[in-house]
Amino acid sequence: MKSIATLAHDILISAIQQTASDIHFSPYSENASIYFRIHGERIFHSSLPLPLYQKLLAYFKFKSGMDIGELQRPQNGTMEHRADQQVFDLRLSTLPITGTESLAIRVLSPMNYTPLEQLFLFPTQIKRIEQWLNHTSGMILFTGPTGCGKTTTLYALLQSLMNQKSFQAITLEDPIEKDLNNIIQVQVNERAGITYDTGLKAALRHDPDLLMVGEIRDQSTAQFAFRAALSGHLVISTIHAKDAYGTIRRLKEMNIQQVDLEQTLIAIGAQQLIPLHGNTLLPKRAAILEMLDGTLLDHAIGDRSPYNHKKFQSFSDLRRKAYALGFLKDFKVSIES
Repeated sequence: MKSIATLAHDILISAIQQTASDIHFSPYSENASIYFRIHGERIFHSSLPLPLYQKLLAYFKFKSGMDIGELQRPQNGTMEHRADQQVFDLRLSTLPITGTESLAIRVLSPMNYTPLEQLFLFPTQIKRIEQWLNHTSGMILFTGPTGCGKTTTLYALLQSLMNQKSFQAITLEDPIEKDLNNIIQVQVNERAGITYDTGLKAALRHDPDLLMVGEIRDQSTAQFAFRAALSGHLVISTIHAKDAYGTIRRLKEMNIQQVDLEQTLIAIGAQQLIPLHGNTLLPKRAAILEMLDGTLLDHAIGDRSPYNHKKFQSFSDLRRKAYALGFLKDFKVSIES
């Protein structure tokens, strides 16, 4: 019989080889099912007897710095896994359920630098993003579901800016997903008291030209990030919202005043990944963006929906365009996915 360490290693290697972004352990009465999320799809991998899963769970909790004896509270942990001379960062999360705990593992691949032109499907959208980067102060926000490539986009934006000019650039990330040259990267560690809010305050004392905030999670971080943008810094970040227009509503719920939105926001991009077909030279998925800038952004900030504006392209419009150009096999299927 395999040792628990070998079993854990085999599951992780299988997930990495299949380019899974997440591993889900779902325990039931007698067995625990293991699923991989691959290119957005949740795919069954295997199942384990519940007693064996309990040992595997304890192993992962121990290796990631969680409290093995704590069974009643959700916990988070991190660990590294080496495979093919690469180091993969793993983020682990437990959730108590009846009689046991479920476990989810986010697999963060070591990312190579990906230029903007390789991330997005439509060249016209890349040109608009490049125009956003001409600003020296203000706020650029990206939103979208987990796994849609927001962090990859932020890294590409950083690299594009650094290639154009020498910037004092500082990032605040949880976790740091890729080491970047000539950029100060700060790891958020709430257990150690390094939150996004405290990290931002410290970063501003380092005279930054550019701040990248991995995620605006709460009201205090949002307000501080906007103050940084108002004080003459370029800030790029992500935020959870349903779509581009919904980002405005989310910011107002965080008590960001309309005048600050008007003076600070440069653009909002809501990002989705769509599956491509018909050309083996293309990546399996590419990003499309609902984009708010200029007049469209002014309309949205003023509580006027951009969806009726002739210049605004919604996700539905962009999928139709991708289907017409032959990138999508089935427009209806792509909407559902």
